[in-house]
Amino acid sequence: MRRRTVLAALAQIPLLSVAASVQAAQPELSPRLKSQTRDRLGTTLVLGLPQAPFSGISYGDDTVIVFVPEKYRFHADEGVSALVHFHGHNSNAERAISAHALREQLVDSRQNAILVVPQLALNAPDSSCGKLAAPGALARLLGGAVSTAARFGRKALADSRFPERPRLGRVCVSAHSGGYYAAACGLRNGGVDVSETYLFDALYAESEVFRQWVLERRGEPVTSRHKLVSYFTSGAQTEPLNNGLRSALERSGVLVSEEMREGELSRRNLSRADAVFVRTQVAHSSVTWETNALRDVLYASMLPRHLGSTWFKNREEKRLIERRNTGRGGPARRAVD
Repeated sequence: MRRRTVLAALAQIPLLSVAASVQAAQPELSPRLKSQTRDRLGTTLVLGLPQAPFSGISYGDDTVIVFVPEKYRFHADEGVSALVHFHGHNSNAERAISAHALREQLVDSRQNAILVVPQLALNAPDSSCGKLAAPGALARLLGGAVSTAARFGRKALADSRFPERPRLGRVCVSAHSGGYYAAACGLRNGGVDVSETYLFDALYAESEVFRQWVLERRGEPVTSRHKLVSYFTSGAQTEPLNNGLRSALERSGVLVSEEMREGELSRRNLSRADAVFVRTQVAHSSVTWETNALRDVLYASMLPRHLGSTWFKNREEKRLIERRNTGRGGPARRAVD
């Protein structure tokens, strides 16, 4: 609870500008492959990119991790779709991927998309996002991540490979905790038409950015709307902000679904609503993964999928909540596939 109180207080303080965090001018580094691994889930590439949030400034870490599921298949007509995840305070990209089972949940959702996790403030209680605060930065980050992963991962990716300069497909953004600010910057001026945003106990500030982003596509078909899903821990500092945002969206005529207890909403409501608010009893550090929250919002997303799934059966009934084991990366009890 103390960490969340500190984070909420920090959210009220203006974040340092990118210019203020730049030290001496440094030559731009070339994209490079730091490491590459392949397992049953897919291929994980740890890249060093000049477009990374803190490449050459402040924390000085240029890491961006790209994960390509084993069953990902490139389709020229849909381009390369991506889930971009922003980690929270006192963490790093590698730890977030493991601790929040990001790879496992993307694979379980069967969506035809890659995962991109940039390094934000390295192991620090800091919500700033460096270069990502600049106009067009999210587009540059994704362009660099996709082209570099395609170039260095060509052999390892095998049937999952994609061109170096493909069309960018549907983009979804997720954020845990202090990652909210990077997400807000991406929606505000990132240069990418983000389709869906998932907040996991992350609404500490920037409510107006998220509200305006949803309203930009109010009333449009599900294929072109802006959809928001926000989980918040019961009794946390994020709860009143979520309640306020929900009320504001409802007053504006947005189709909103609310789940005061996880499992009350049907799968149809989770898919159909333009904004979904989920109140959970899960701890702040576990909200992304313990009940497969990320997997379920990906199931309900408009990301392209070419693999069959039973998730949509009995879609009018209350959705089944499945918990991952405490190993965080281990298998879930699965009633769907």
